Amino acid sequence: MEDDMPNSLFQQYSRLVYEQCGINLHEGKKALLQARLNKRLRMTGIDSYKEYFKFITSGANPGEFVNFIDSISTNLTYFFREAQHFDFMNRVGLPELIEAKRKQRDVRIRIWSAGCSTGEEPYSLAMCVLAHLQDITKWDFRILATDISTRVLETASRGVYSEEKVKKVPPALRHAYFRKVGGEDGNSDFQIVPHVKRLITFYRLNLKDPYPFKGPFDFIFCRNVMIYFDKKTQEELVNKMAGFLRAGGYFCVGHSESLTGLAHKLSYVQPAIYRN
Repeated sequence: MEDDMPNSLFQQYSRLVYEQCGINLHEGKKALLQARLNKRLRMTGIDSYKEYFKFITSGANPGEFVNFIDSISTNLTYFFREAQHFDFMNRVGLPELIEAKRKQRDVRIRIWSAGCSTGEEPYSLAMCVLAHLQDITKWDFRILATDISTRVLETASRGVYSEEKVKKVPPALRHAYFRKVGGEDGNSDFQIVPHVKRLITFYRLNLKDPYPFKGPFDFIFCRNVMIYFDKKTQEELVNKMAGFLRAGGYFCVGHSESLTGLAHKLSYVQPAIYRN
């Protein structure tokens, strides 16, 4: 295993990731990249960073390029993360949306969780919306949940979480939407109930690629994703995604993020929440 990566090679990796995914690997990420690459070198039996770079750019093994992107994606999430968004949905967004839909005799509700990681965000959104729909059978409600990482999407699709992971879920929701299952370590795990899982479609998507859907979405959650992109890419993605938001729909970013300084047509509502 190599001790250090030459800066010229780091720049090649950085350029590759930026061109393919829009993710900005600046100089401060070099140690992180090396640590993640070391795991891939061990898994593939490749001896050097240089040889691995040749391997993933040769086109001979596109699956390993996906593994490489998986390995550098950082995925920190938990149920009902950044509660202010869910509070806004409960107080304003959902009552307003449901009232308008009823008047229009429109039963369609669509939400996009972009950068859904291991699934806690879309499942939290499903629980939040279900609390406002008295008879789910009368509604056409779906959530699209996308991520660039196949590894996290596998976890999300299973919908099984440790007891530690579900601690932040209110007891009433935990009782209604999870069931206990045996965990590998002898402890109980919690599985999302089937009727909630059926509401969500998990799909691998690079946000820079063409989107294989039409929308429009009533809410788009793209939280703690923009931090990986430079300003130019942020602006392109915000405008591209906003094109899939219905008139009056809401666009939510992470609380450490802002659209300030970007050219876009969305209106500011409150910190981290914008409207089309």
